[in-house]
Amino acid sequence: MKARILAASKIHESALELAKEYAEVDVKTGLSEDELAKIMGDYDAIVVRSKPKVTKAMIDAGTKLKVIGRAGVGLDNVDKEAAAAKGVKVVNAPEASTISVAEHAIALMLSVYRDIPKARDSLKQGRWDRKLFMGCELYGKTLGLIGFGRIGKEVAKRARAFGMEVIVSDPAISSEDAKEYNAKCVEINEVFKTADIISIHVPALPTTKDLVNKERLAMMKPTAIIVNTSRGHAIDEDALYEALNEKKIKGAGLDVYKKEPLEGSPLPGLDNAVCVPHLGANTDEAQIMAGKIVIEKIREILTA
Repeated sequence: MKARILAASKIHESALELAKEYAEVDVKTGLSEDELAKIMGDYDAIVVRSKPKVTKAMIDAGTKLKVIGRAGVGLDNVDKEAAAAKGVKVVNAPEASTISVAEHAIALMLSVYRDIPKARDSLKQGRWDRKLFMGCELYGKTLGLIGFGRIGKEVAKRARAFGMEVIVSDPAISSEDAKEYNAKCVEINEVFKTADIISIHVPALPTTKDLVNKERLAMMKPTAIIVNTSRGHAIDEDALYEALNEKKIKGAGLDVYKKEPLEGSPLPGLDNAVCVPHLGANTDEAQIMAGKIVIEKIREILTA
C-alpha cells in the first residue's frame, strides 16, 4: 500500500507530481488547525509552507505520521519538540531560496540607495521630480555582512560584481573562508563602524536576538544603510526606528520583522525605509525547488 501525503499548503504542481511517484497525495489547503488534527491520522506525511502551523495536537493525532515537510527554510511553524517526542522526522529546504534571498538583498540595497519606491510613487502622481532623487552607486562602497552562510556568500559574490569591497563577521568562519570570496573577516563592531551598507544574514538564535541594537546603530556612519533579509529577531526595531527617524543613518531595507504579519509598526511610514512583506523566497524558482527538495527528503524517509 502506498504511503499517504497531505499537502496542507499550496505546493508547486511539479513537486506534487514527484510525490505521486511513491505516494498518494491529498491537497487540502485553508483548513484550520483543529480541522487538520481531525484528519492527521490518515497520513504518513504532511507538507506545509509558512502556514499552517503544525501543532502538538496535530502531531499527537497523527498516529501514522512519520515525517513533517516544510517547503521552505524556517521551522517556526512546526512544533519540533512535539515531533521529536513522537519520533517524527522534520525536514525542510534551506538551500532552495539561497539565490532568491541573495538577489533580494541586493534589490533592497539598490531600492534604498536610488530611492526607487519614492521615485515611482512621484511619477504615478504625475510629477517629474528628477532632482529630488539623487542616489548613490554601489560601486566602491564597503558592504558589511553579518553572517556568512549560504546566502551571505552569494551576496558577497554579487557585491564583488558591483565593484564593492566586502567585509564579513561570523564566528563560524575563518579569514581563509572569507578570502575565497574576496572578502575580509573582521570583528562585528568593525562592520558597524566602517561599512557603507550592512546586510544581515543570521539565524534566529539566542545569540542573535537584537544583534542590531541602539549601541551598534550609533556606531554606523550617518551615510550608511542597513538591510535585513534574514530574521526580524536580529534587530531592535524601536532602536532602528529612532535611528531612521532622527536621520542618524541614511536608510534601511527590511524584508523581515519581529512579528509577522507586520501590524502597527511605524517603520513602513518612514521615507528612508523600504519595507516589504517577507518576499525573500517569493520567486517561482525558489518555490519549485523548495517543494521538490522536501518531497525528495520525504521519499527517503517513507521508502527507507
